[in-house]
Amino acid sequence: MSRSKKTSLSLAALMAATLALTSCSAGSGESSGGTESEKTSVTLALTGPPVNLDFTTTAGAAIPQALMANVYQGLVQINQEGALEPLLAESWSVSDDLKTYDFKLHPDVKFSNGADFTAEDVKFSIDRVKSDAWTSSVKNKMNVVDSVKVLSDTEVQIVLKQPSNAWLYDMATRIGAMFDESGVDDLAKTAIGTGPYTVESWKPNESMALAAREDYWGEAPQIKTATLRYFADVTATTNALQSGDVDIVYNMQAPDLLTTFEGNPEYQILDGTSTGEIILSMNNRVAPFDDVKVRQAVMYAIDRQAVMDAAWNGKGTLVGGPVPPTDPYYEDLNGEYPFDPAKAKSLLKEAGAENTNITFTVPTRPYATAISEIVVAQLKDVGINATIESSEFPAVWLDKVFTKHDFQMSIILAVEPRDVLTIFNDPDYYIGYDNSKIKAEAAAADQADEAGYIEGMKKVVRTIVDDAASDTLFIFPNTVLAKADVTGIPANAVSEGLDLSVIGWK
Repeated sequence: MSRSKKTSLSLAALMAATLALTSCSAGSGESSGGTESEKTSVTLALTGPPVNLDFTTTAGAAIPQALMANVYQGLVQINQEGALEPLLAESWSVSDDLKTYDFKLHPDVKFSNGADFTAEDVKFSIDRVKSDAWTSSVKNKMNVVDSVKVLSDTEVQIVLKQPSNAWLYDMATRIGAMFDESGVDDLAKTAIGTGPYTVESWKPNESMALAAREDYWGEAPQIKTATLRYFADVTATTNALQSGDVDIVYNMQAPDLLTTFEGNPEYQILDGTSTGEIILSMNNRVAPFDDVKVRQAVMYAIDRQAVMDAAWNGKGTLVGGPVPPTDPYYEDLNGEYPFDPAKAKSLLKEAGAENTNITFTVPTRPYATAISEIVVAQLKDVGINATIESSEFPAVWLDKVFTKHDFQMSIILAVEPRDVLTIFNDPDYYIGYDNSKIKAEAAAADQADEAGYIEGMKKVVRTIVDDAASDTLFIFPNTVLAKADVTGIPANAVSEGLDLSVIGWK
């Protein structure tokens, strides 16, 4: 007997976000062209441009945000409610020992270069993640795979080394992207996938234009041309919306600017959720943060509610740990480190770290800039003197902090779904947390039944929080500002890709 997954696999206890829409009426739509019934293009304003098109060798969220779901697809995908559902696989079954997955693929799927998508491509893509061709640290999530066997053009069998609660979910992220073997020679400049769009043009740091495929295997997108424009200045995004140069400001980076648009029938505001944690990163390898008491002092020194209120107009969710409410093993840990400056000072004294000077490497992102000033003031109150060092994002920050680990403290929005083990179960990751306390327990949880997985992961998260490995300030909201007559905008950022194929016009 096997357990068959025919249409979708719902994940445990996922929390849907609330959408708040203003009144709707026709906007100018000049950037999209055509009459109301003829609009076939859309322009989005984003921040944080990709440095290239290759997420197999380059870290960061910008590349998969643009390419996953649009150019690249996986066997499965995460929907807006956070549940797993079929994509390139039309169905799958799992053996009783939870180690063997048999996937049935959609027939007649083609890559954008005209090549057929078959089970051979599944094997090639998974084997490639496990090879030296992939250098991105998330490749470790594929280590659990033992073998991939092609059964026919539309059937593939994947055998795991041991049961894994996380693996199939991870297949909906970038590690599950399907590639054509003849299309991987220059991934930094050329993206070839099975998705509804191709990259028509890309201007580094400026824009990316995606064109709808006429031979797409699935439901044709309403939007024939989608342009992503990248803005370094937050105010410029809203100015571009008002002038008609863009139609959507996605993942709004300045909540205080929303008041200009509230109540205006020409615009809509969507208040969605995300899996993104605003993490105050402490380099566990270097002084003074190689001392757990100093890290704990930082946790007590920061008033997270005040940070969220002052920097982000109170938008977001306080969680107290590195797990968003959309994860099945989430629990409210806000009470673990209440705001207590006296306790922070006491811990610093015990650690011999009173009046400590540190460098705070802050990426040039609006949220980071806004939050860092408040954090510096709160740290100063307990005797930690932080000097802000601005780091251009993404190129410089990724090289200095993420790759070379050359920092003491930083701040970053970690958006990858279910990334707690990516961040904390790898001592070579940029935070440098000693995972010896959680490694065995995390492995046991992954192999357990659903209840065991949830309870085991809760223990893992509590250990991470007890060790003050980093401070999760709050869960980032996904705020979208758009013209009123744009439809289908994904309000929740619960997967890596921003699916443009579902966007349209009234």
